[in-house]
Amino acid sequence: MSSQDLYANAATDKPLMQVQGLIREFKAGEQTIRVLHDINLTIHQGEMVAIIGQSGSGKSTLMNILGCLDQATAGDYQVFGQSVNRLVPDELAKLRREHFGFIFQRYHLLGDISARDNVSVPAVYAGMDGQARNERAEKLLSDLGLADKVNNRPSQLSGGQQQRVSIARALMNGGDIILADEPTGALDSKSGKDVVQILKDLNAQGHTIIMVTHDPSLAAQAERVIEIKDGYIIADYKNEDYQRPAAQPASIIDKHRKSAFGSFIDRLLESFKMSLLAMRAHKMRTLLTMLGIIIGIASVVSVVGLGKGSQEQILSNISSLGTNTITVTDGYPYGDPRRQYNDDNLTPQDAQAVADQPYVLSVSPQLNSNMSVRYRNVQEAASISGVGKDYLDVSGETLAMGQGFDEQSILRRTQDIIIDSNAHKTFFPTIANPIGEVLLIGSVPGRVIGVLEPNEGGFSRSVDTPTLYMPYTTMMSRLIGSAYIESFIALIDNNISSSAAESAISDLMTSRHGTDDFRIRNSDSIRQTIESTTAALTLLISSIAIISLIVGGIGVMNIMLVSVTERTNEIGVRMAVGARQSDIMQQFLIEAILVCILGGLLGIGLAFAIGELINRVGGDSFKVIYSSTSIIAAFVCSTLIGVVFGFLPARNAAKLDPVEALSRD
Repeated sequence: MSSQDLYANAATDKPLMQVQGLIREFKAGEQTIRVLHDINLTIHQGEMVAIIGQSGSGKSTLMNILGCLDQATAGDYQVFGQSVNRLVPDELAKLRREHFGFIFQRYHLLGDISARDNVSVPAVYAGMDGQARNERAEKLLSDLGLADKVNNRPSQLSGGQQQRVSIARALMNGGDIILADEPTGALDSKSGKDVVQILKDLNAQGHTIIMVTHDPSLAAQAERVIEIKDGYIIADYKNEDYQRPAAQPASIIDKHRKSAFGSFIDRLLESFKMSLLAMRAHKMRTLLTMLGIIIGIASVVSVVGLGKGSQEQILSNISSLGTNTITVTDGYPYGDPRRQYNDDNLTPQDAQAVADQPYVLSVSPQLNSNMSVRYRNVQEAASISGVGKDYLDVSGETLAMGQGFDEQSILRRTQDIIIDSNAHKTFFPTIANPIGEVLLIGSVPGRVIGVLEPNEGGFSRSVDTPTLYMPYTTMMSRLIGSAYIESFIALIDNNISSSAAESAISDLMTSRHGTDDFRIRNSDSIRQTIESTTAALTLLISSIAIISLIVGGIGVMNIMLVSVTERTNEIGVRMAVGARQSDIMQQFLIEAILVCILGGLLGIGLAFAIGELINRVGGDSFKVIYSSTSIIAAFVCSTLIGVVFGFLPARNAAKLDPVEALSRD
């Protein structure tokens, strides 16, 4: 029902407010105390009513019920012909928002915002357009003599000025019914007279004024006086010389109401603004609250970065074996009883058959042995490997100097050798370029034609033992006298699935040998194993780090519960001017989410700082690689923590009783 419809009803003989048989009781331990007894009361549009009585008489309780801040225990109360007994909290808030204006003895202004913003608060919840809202707030303040105080906070205003701001707030949405609780009680005599005159002027404009007072001289200036004692109405009379105005207050909200979505955005921005002010007012507490979130997010992002960096380093080392290789080794699989009866089944022809396949780029046969190697007066045990001409390609090794083997080296069984960096340091410690030097391998001489780059990964060869490489044909015929090879390595086209290539090579070898007297190792399976292992370790450590996030979330919930307790009065004020339960809940939920989001951003920043430190200290051997997925997940996680752990405090705030909240300082 719109304001015009309500006033159409009020303009008839129907009363504006009607109370019948109203009773209000409160629990006090196991006892029940009755504050109001069988109250019957009718108030018409445009009346100026003074409810007078001593402290504890029940007059403030009656005013709270009339203003829909409280509800009766029994009896019926109607406003504009509508019973409020069956209204839910948000419907009561709508009545307060659109038709009631409150003037409190202790002003109840929000201390963190300006006078203009205090006056504007009811219009935010009513959905008034932003520009119209500010213009009306400034006009009301100007009409009340506060044109030069619009940007002042309550602490910068005198008591009389604060009460005027409170009056302006009561009028912001129209203030059809003004309820004033001891409006002059905290003011000096001059300010009190000014406030009373303002109330009389408002009544002359058509506003219905209901004021609670214990001052007979103030009550004498009203049209009607209702006297209460011990919860009973003992007198209800009119002052004969009072003229009731014929005017009605103009409708404000309906003229400037925004769309539902626009109103929601305004309320969201108001909540965001108040959340920032609350965080700024308690900087240290906010920082300590965020600490658990900061540590948790930094831990998760850093651990994931460390895991990814370690994984990349290991996979880089694996790549030294060849980017996509399959190794076929002689002999039945381990554990097969046939293994003890069958050896020497793998031949160079098998390697060539695999090399002829379209998905294979190159193949290097291989056999190994340990022999004594001598250079002049230096003699050491060394590992000797017979390899093919494409060994450097399939293994990923690179030459520091010299050259590799070619087709002629294999066919002519040349006594050329390539040495690794360990052999270089062992046999030629004082010779920078050993190319052309001759080593005695057992009793067979070999000429050095190449030196390999150092390999720090440790995946392709021993890091300590000197290793020499020679053509596999030379090793077969000149060193060990065998027609068989121990294994061969096949480099697979990267466009081909390694598992499909492995299956094809297995079928080919089985068809050639008539049995599975060989073993296959796929470098991609090693890669997959390491990836899954590092992922599992990262998940495990991240799970531990998430505990810090949960602890941080509990800290957020605890601090938000404290914040709700500290700001109970503010919650009561917002409810009194028409805030819905969802508006209150939204405000505290946004504050919790902001704390967690800010903590998450600081945590990500800390993770970057930790990663940069590790990268500087670790050098090229150890890197932290940041994952955008983990950063986004951490940010989302911190937001969800704000939602989950901020929900209970926000709900508690929304469920507060307006009267109880207003009574707390």
